[in-house]
Amino acid sequence: MRNQRVISVVGIIGGAALIFMFVIQPLLTSKPSGGSIQRSPKADKPTEIPFTHEGTLWFIQPEGDTLKTLDLEIADNDYERQRGLMDRFNMSEDQSMLFIFNQERPQSFWMKNTHISLDIIYVGSNLEIVSIQKNTTPYSTKSLPSEGNAQYVVEVTGGYCDKYGIGKGTRIAYERN
Repeated sequence: MRNQRVISVVGIIGGAALIFMFVIQPLLTSKPSGGSIQRSPKADKPTEIPFTHEGTLWFIQPEGDTLKTLDLEIADNDYERQRGLMDRFNMSEDQSMLFIFNQERPQSFWMKNTHISLDIIYVGSNLEIVSIQKNTTPYSTKSLPSEGNAQYVVEVTGGYCDKYGIGKGTRIAYERN
């Protein structure tokens, strides 16, 4: 008799749990029929990732004259290199990102989750520009490879290299803060 009561109580509790899981809980978490849940416009906008000024970068002509000086954010570990400028909604013309790799080899980037057009500048271990992928297409997953071995990659706003005459043979120099 006692075992039957225990089984009955367990059955009642189990049945109540099933009713809660499959009937009551869905009613509590569903949105009203004929309508939609509204979010404030602020909640829909992702948080802007701020530029972190970590140094200065210079583009230098083969003759030694400085073409341009830029503020610099550095990506020198795996996480920072993978993240890059993804999920950034703007970058000023006087800002750049420098990717530093442990060894010189062919490099390739893409624009997945990158909202702004960039010039991607591949730089050899001698700090001379190897090749440039200009005016990249935001969000593209197309591979954008270097035309040779590169140990550094500089990203600037799209069109920057044409505007300031930066090309193969131009050198870079940089200094951390």
